Amino acid sequence: MSKFSAQTLSHLSKVTDTACVDQAAGLPGAVIVVVGKDGKELFSHAAGKRGTGSEEPMTLDTVFWIASCTKMIVGVAVMQLVEKGVLSLDDSAQVESLCPELKDLQVLQDVGTLVRKKRGITLRMLLSHTAGFGYTFFNERLRDFSRPTGYDEFSGLEFDIKQPLVHQPGEGWEYGVGIDWAGKVLESATGLTLEAYCHENIYIPLGLNNISMKPHADMLRNLAYMNSRDGNGRLAKRDHLLRRPLLPEENHSPSFLYSGGAGCFAKPREYAQILATLLNDGTSLTTGAQLLAPTTVESMFQNQIERFPNFARQGIPAAKPELTNAIPEIYPVPGDGPQGWGLTFMLSGAGATGRSASTAFWAGLPNLWWWCDREKGVAGIVATQILPFADAKVLDLWGAIESAVYQAL
Repeated sequence: MSKFSAQTLSHLSKVTDTACVDQAAGLPGAVIVVVGKDGKELFSHAAGKRGTGSEEPMTLDTVFWIASCTKMIVGVAVMQLVEKGVLSLDDSAQVESLCPELKDLQVLQDVGTLVRKKRGITLRMLLSHTAGFGYTFFNERLRDFSRPTGYDEFSGLEFDIKQPLVHQPGEGWEYGVGIDWAGKVLESATGLTLEAYCHENIYIPLGLNNISMKPHADMLRNLAYMNSRDGNGRLAKRDHLLRRPLLPEENHSPSFLYSGGAGCFAKPREYAQILATLLNDGTSLTTGAQLLAPTTVESMFQNQIERFPNFARQGIPAAKPELTNAIPEIYPVPGDGPQGWGLTFMLSGAGATGRSASTAFWAGLPNLWWWCDREKGVAGIVATQILPFADAKVLDLWGAIESAVYQAL
């Protein structure tokens, strides 16, 4: 892909800078990275400050908690093992042998009672969010069931992913802790922690030194601050949501949960190198490393849930308003066409920005968004650290950036 023109680069920079001008009601800061399939950055820019009330500039070296952007990385890791024949996508006996805790899970009913599950859970279900797991901050029934103690999916403890299912395995789509369990399956199959496996099989081959579930000292020094927006649109400082990996004394705890669903911290420009590898069918043109075969990448980008064409139109409530806004529809498709889900990410259908119909994308709770368009050979990430999720100002920035990128193509 040819480079963007000076005019395009200037426009993209201005859009990002403008979004971060108002430190009280705009965005405190943001990092944008756009890459082609060769791994070269078409655009990279940091704007604003490291956090609300900070005088430190946001930079391209700033490290973000990427939350559910972690899921795509774990998808690559798990699919490496599927490709090698170590794991099977459709063998529930294998999954429940590797993670016996999944055998006796019960299913939460609308009235608050529990019933036995009817069938086993497969790896494909875990990766496509059809196993029945939810998140308490997106599901009021699950939130209310867990009172008074509650489940905290960001505690760093395994207890908090040992939740009842919210529907029978295979009988619906619900976004939840399924990919945390896929990470546990990987750990049991390999004898490695999820962090160690990803480091050895993804990060080192791609030359990435700043992606980790246990941030090293340099990453901690560059960590972006967490921010919150109130109902009047005003920004404020807040404590970090995923605290345990940031406490050095906790890093040696045997109970540390390597969260496949939300555990990673990363520099956006390093995360973008994984996106570039998917753009190039599993091989990095930066380092020459092959992470996955082209056929495996193709399978990840195939719709796994054709039987649920309107899954993302069911809406997501603000079950915990400090963590998420209500979301009527995750990604509106022009003409209300069918929606799809691949292996760990949403498939968009055609979007308003110019992306192709086969584009993969997903997000992280503190308002990070990535996309990966293999047909048009472009991918990118918009990174901020603002709660609650689905922040309108970040969505506007993402839409403006992506639209300008496709106009430039």
